[in-house]
Amino acid sequence: MPRTTIAEFSVESLEILAPDGSVDEELEPSLSEETLFDIYRTMRRARRLDERAVALQRRGELGTYAPGVGQEAAQVASAAALAEDDWVVPAFREQAALLTRGASMENVLAYAMGLEEGAESSAEDRALPPAIPVGSQALHAVGIGWAQAIRDEDAAAIAYFGDGATSTGDVYEALNSAGAYGAHTVFLCQNNQYAISTPRENQTRAETLAQKAVAAGIDGIQVDGNDALAVYEATRLALERAREGDPVLVEALTYRRSMHTTSDDPRKYREEEEEVDWDRRDPIARFEAYLRGRGILTDERVEELAAEIEAELEDAIAAAKGTAAEADPADMFEYAYAETPPWLKRQAAAFEGGEADGE
Repeated sequence: MPRTTIAEFSVESLEILAPDGSVDEELEPSLSEETLFDIYRTMRRARRLDERAVALQRRGELGTYAPGVGQEAAQVASAAALAEDDWVVPAFREQAALLTRGASMENVLAYAMGLEEGAESSAEDRALPPAIPVGSQALHAVGIGWAQAIRDEDAAAIAYFGDGATSTGDVYEALNSAGAYGAHTVFLCQNNQYAISTPRENQTRAETLAQKAVAAGIDGIQVDGNDALAVYEATRLALERAREGDPVLVEALTYRRSMHTTSDDPRKYREEEEEVDWDRRDPIARFEAYLRGRGILTDERVEELAAEIEAELEDAIAAAKGTAAEADPADMFEYAYAETPPWLKRQAAAFEGGEADGE
């Protein structure tokens, strides 16, 4: 039977900063020195927050935590490209993106201590709470983006998820729905090479994750996720298109340098040689080299920033611990149901050391 080609596609890739910090000036986005320094500062804040949070968890002062070490450029630079009215729809590792949008270290830590108050936000914040189920938040972002399209708003929503989420039905459905309804949505896939312990090559035979946009009839682009300038520019352009009703999938190639969560041990499934290779492409080191070359960073300014971050962290840890100390653990049994079921009443009674009435 003769065959006819009815569709073809290609995936573009973008890199602006080389690993040594040198820049392609033709592609370099026009950003003020203040904006560039803010991106760097937030990347540094996010990394120290993750490092301290893991240490707190190891001492039993924090619950399970998902650090984003190594993924700072993918999150901070993309969130920096958002306009005030755009929405952030995070997964469970998006501390860096939320910090960029104004979330406090205290709230991030309080949430990790088991306090839902740490995830609170208002409509003015334009950020949803962290989503623990893998991929479900992509559908929420489509809902927001569809509403923006119906209202003809000059705004968009960005959904963050990892490479593993692209293997879920929720993400496929979200991509398809966004295309069908012209949702003002950008999908930011942080391809950090592992879905917990499952390597990228075992998840899909697709050469890129960006090409998964093709079946949904939307555009996909691959970007060096450790290149803050490239991530910013790719996201900015994607947001422009999304606000016009053309959703985009951005695959940011990056690497999870730490564990999936504090319950994970990456030494069980990946080699040290691989980790060392990715360490050479560290997003903060690359961006710092670029800023030093621009004369924006000096040794003195880097030291001052480090001291500021440590002071901020100490205050945030103390405040989060204070809030946690005042919380009533029995609240975990409240608010999940309009009418508390018998089995939950029994658990609450056992927790309080008593017996549930009539149960």
